[in-house]
Amino acid sequence: MAPKVLISTQNIHKSYSNTLLFKDLSVNLHVGDRIGLIGPNGTGKSTLLKILAGLEQVDQGELSITAKMTVTYLPQIDVYEAGATIHQILIDHFPKHLEHWEIKKRLGEIQEQVQFIDLDLTFSKLSGGWKKRVAIAAVLAQDCDLVLLDEPTNHLDLEGILWLESLLQNARFAFILISHDRFFLENTCNNIMDLDRRYKHGYLKVRGNYSQFIQDREKYLSDQRTEELSLSNKVRRETEWLRRGPKARTTKAQYRIDKAHEMIDNLAELRHRNNLPSEAGIDFKASGRRSKKLLHARGLSKTRGHKLLFQDLELFLSPGMKVGIMGANGSGKSSLINILRGNLEPDEGEIEIAQGIRMITLDQGRELPDGNQTLRRALAPDGDTVIYQGNPLHISSWARKFLFDIDQLDLPVSQLSGGERARVLLAKLMLETAEILILDEPTNDLDIPTLEVLEESLAEYSGALLLITHDRFLMDRLCDQILYLTGDGTVKVFADTFQLTTWQGSRSKLTVKTDSRSPSSNKIRREQLKTLRKTLAKVERDIEKAETSKSELDIVLHDPANASDPGKLAECSDAITALDTEIDALLEQWEAVGSELAEIEG
Repeated sequence: MAPKVLISTQNIHKSYSNTLLFKDLSVNLHVGDRIGLIGPNGTGKSTLLKILAGLEQVDQGELSITAKMTVTYLPQIDVYEAGATIHQILIDHFPKHLEHWEIKKRLGEIQEQVQFIDLDLTFSKLSGGWKKRVAIAAVLAQDCDLVLLDEPTNHLDLEGILWLESLLQNARFAFILISHDRFFLENTCNNIMDLDRRYKHGYLKVRGNYSQFIQDREKYLSDQRTEELSLSNKVRRETEWLRRGPKARTTKAQYRIDKAHEMIDNLAELRHRNNLPSEAGIDFKASGRRSKKLLHARGLSKTRGHKLLFQDLELFLSPGMKVGIMGANGSGKSSLINILRGNLEPDEGEIEIAQGIRMITLDQGRELPDGNQTLRRALAPDGDTVIYQGNPLHISSWARKFLFDIDQLDLPVSQLSGGERARVLLAKLMLETAEILILDEPTNDLDIPTLEVLEESLAEYSGALLLITHDRFLMDRLCDQILYLTGDGTVKVFADTFQLTTWQGSRSKLTVKTDSRSPSSNKIRREQLKTLRKTLAKVERDIEKAETSKSELDIVLHDPANASDPGKLAECSDAITALDTEIDALLEQWEAVGSELAEIEG
């Protein structure tokens, strides 16, 4: 039996101004689907989620939603009322029909799922990662059939991403998520849908994880190139026939003439799809310096706001070295980078940098100097030509290298999307030559095709690379070692993210850092709550199981077919009596555990 369809679209179109996002898009979303929605920037991924959520209207086509199906949407930016507490936000998102005891029970379950210690904390005072957890908790409170998540890993550190992976792996709801984190897609999704105009229908949907998608995508594009070659040969033969003159083009052959023109149109459309650019051309330049030591930091320590970020940190960089920096939000990654760049003084330690070393940085903020500046001037400040790898290149060619259309050149950069602004900054970096390249969260706003090209370029970069990212795929692909800032002043060194996450698994789970209770009492209380909630959930399952068994026996006891079998009736009656005793005992246990849980929760 096929899974139940939750939402379906039939030939939907959507455009903004003169920009077509997608057309004739027809997809079905089923119960149990866990879809990763990917595609180049500008193809309409976020818009599609908003359409499915009922927040945007289609230009053409139909959207069908199954009766009584509930859906919720998690946007990229989480905004709640100023001064609202976590508790208030969750209460506002529970279904209105819930009884008081049901709300209290669900609050406890969500608190454990999301690892909140104090529900009375104010949302505005939380870190970005914990704000994202609150937004996800609000989604869980709604208990929907389908959840739409737009970049849900935004602001989450590695531990937060691993937590969200586990949550989604065990989710009872279907979901569609937009993400460019390939490990995250691999570990959470059972379908991948790629919105891209290179495909005949504007998208490719593959059942399976991200690895399966990569295989199927390559086969699809290879088959499409083979189809172009075959159709090209047919068109050449038909074109030769058309050129033979009127004798060959009789009325009886009119259908062949029409067919030939149709094939020519199909070939043009197929060539267009096969030649669409999907990757930005990224190539970083190093000076080729032969010095073995570019930078050597010894004994670095830094405290900010009475918090020790790191101490006794040592870092050595030579040409070709690629070092990753990871850590929880607020652990000091950006402070370390600012110290290495000379923008911040360490409390202790020294940094030795070889003479004449040039260091360039892609900051996390992605701020362009002047939002009113045109894209033309942002890409080529000194005219309509740039000097790239020693050769002059016209602005039109330089723009196309970064997937910009020529008619975008006179737009102010403030009108560009986040991904487009990121490509402008990458273009600026490519015109510079440096021995040390520092990238702070370079994957933000970049689509997967651009990320793949960025990886290739960085892998070939001959200078030293310092990379801050939560993208495990990128980290493992590039870095020789990972410096992990634990947040308590300790610096750990790992070979890869697998070794790092294995180590993390042995540590206790995160607590909200703004909580005023002592760490030890918080941990004890959290473990008590966790144990009691598990016990309560088991007792509730046992009660449900016993009541189901009793109902089944009641049916047997009152079945006329068994009226003449006194032995069977006596057996059923005894079993029902035993179940009544068991249910009474379970209800007493449920009440006792519930009271203890309420007392600890305060």
